[in-house]
Amino acid sequence: MSAKKSLFKSTTIVSSMTLLSRALGFIRDMLMASLFGATAGFDAFLVAFKIPNFMRGLFAEGSFSQAFVPILAEYQHHHSAKDTLQFIARTLGGLAGILFIITFLCEILAPLIVVIFAPGFVHDPLRYQMAIKMLWITFPYLMLISLTAYCASVLHSQGHFGVAAFTPVILNVVLIAAGIYFSPFFLVHEQALAWGVLVAGIIQLAFQVIFLARYKLFVRPRWHLQDPHVKRVMKNMVPALFGVSVMQIGLLINTFFASFLKEGSISWLYYADRLTFFPLGIFGVALVTVLLPYLSNFHAKSANEDFKSALDWGLKMVLLISIPAMLGLIMMSNPIVSTLFHHGKFNAADVVMTEQGVIAFAIGLPSFMATKILASAFYARQEIKQPVRIAAITVGANIVLNCLLILPLRHQGLALGTSLAAIINAALLYQSLYRTGIYQPQRGWGRFFLQLLFANSMMVLLLVWGAPTKEGWANWQWHQQVLTLFIWLTAAVVVYFSSLWLSGLRFKDYLMHGASSFIHKPLIIER
Repeated sequence: MSAKKSLFKSTTIVSSMTLLSRALGFIRDMLMASLFGATAGFDAFLVAFKIPNFMRGLFAEGSFSQAFVPILAEYQHHHSAKDTLQFIARTLGGLAGILFIITFLCEILAPLIVVIFAPGFVHDPLRYQMAIKMLWITFPYLMLISLTAYCASVLHSQGHFGVAAFTPVILNVVLIAAGIYFSPFFLVHEQALAWGVLVAGIIQLAFQVIFLARYKLFVRPRWHLQDPHVKRVMKNMVPALFGVSVMQIGLLINTFFASFLKEGSISWLYYADRLTFFPLGIFGVALVTVLLPYLSNFHAKSANEDFKSALDWGLKMVLLISIPAMLGLIMMSNPIVSTLFHHGKFNAADVVMTEQGVIAFAIGLPSFMATKILASAFYARQEIKQPVRIAAITVGANIVLNCLLILPLRHQGLALGTSLAAIINAALLYQSLYRTGIYQPQRGWGRFFLQLLFANSMMVLLLVWGAPTKEGWANWQWHQQVLTLFIWLTAAVVVYFSSLWLSGLRFKDYLMHGASSFIHKPLIIER
């Protein structure tokens, strides 16, 4: 296959696998909404899951790769294949040992951890005790998914993207099975989900190891922290993860504040988060996953113009996807939430509350996606200090905004605070890249913005003109809602891409030919 088509194929594979995972995730969330609603037990499970799942957000959705792949790419560039595999083994051993210690300590300190992340539960003994018991079950997932992500990063560095992209499907399948078949056997039904998380983590790790062995990349872990290169990885890892994980930190901060609000607030934010970040999970993560090895290799080879072209292409792709997604979510929030979640124990009031969260989160969607691309530019160059400083500013801004907005807007204020913090984060990252000359906008941005404006305006006019009202939507049967939602979302997508075509932007050609201006094959371990 030509290098020209390589990035397009890789992005398509990752996006397709992620789409499958997210589709199953929606089925999972619809099932949870129907079986558990927005109750005390589900709030407790979400806290018990969010803490180790925060690490999944760090590791499994690209952040770990952003911290590790650039170092691995540089090592490959200067060392033999044998030395590189030894480096992988030693890094894996060091990471596994550290994760085991962290997991062991967190199991012991579970009651304190619940107090730290959900202090409002202290005044609700039932939710507090349920959260502690479930956290004991779910915390080993932290170690399992972190090692899974390490394996995925090794596969990414060698150009194998599909396996890691498919892995989250396993979690969704196991949780669906736990909710349907095993929850009736537990006194607290949500506890079945906690066990499902643990089982899924074991299967996910085993799945990655099988493919590492298939590609002759499997190594036995070696504890050798004295290795200077391993020390460098461990030294850089924590600040690097902090720098690229502001969004996950923001969602944890929301859980902290929401624990003081009324029952159901954590659940409403969860459902809104899951719905809003669907485009981020499919396209944003796919772009970063595939783009990062190229950026890292360009830096290792001092190919500065290729680096700038790749980054420019990535930012344009983000805007092409995120802006219509943001507008569509804002304008169709009620029909989407109602159709997906208004079943069983999830009532009409829950629909309204979740809709409010969707609108607030959607405002920040372009910034969430742009941040992933912009941060990857720093980490591909192994420049850690500046994005960490910006991340610290962003987290501080998020806390201040939450304090200001929680009283007037309740849970919606928390979502809005996270979105505004994301805008600050993206703006500061862009300013720093531009000021230091790492990134300079390429030719054609003026025409590109006009094409975006035209296409999004046409899509908005369609939805304003014909989208059903809330009142009409509530009176329809579920199958009518599904069919109508599908028709209108399809129509919006068709109008958007047709408008891009009329304006002179051919999306597939842009994917192919835009990428061909910078693409080269990634560095591969020669075996």
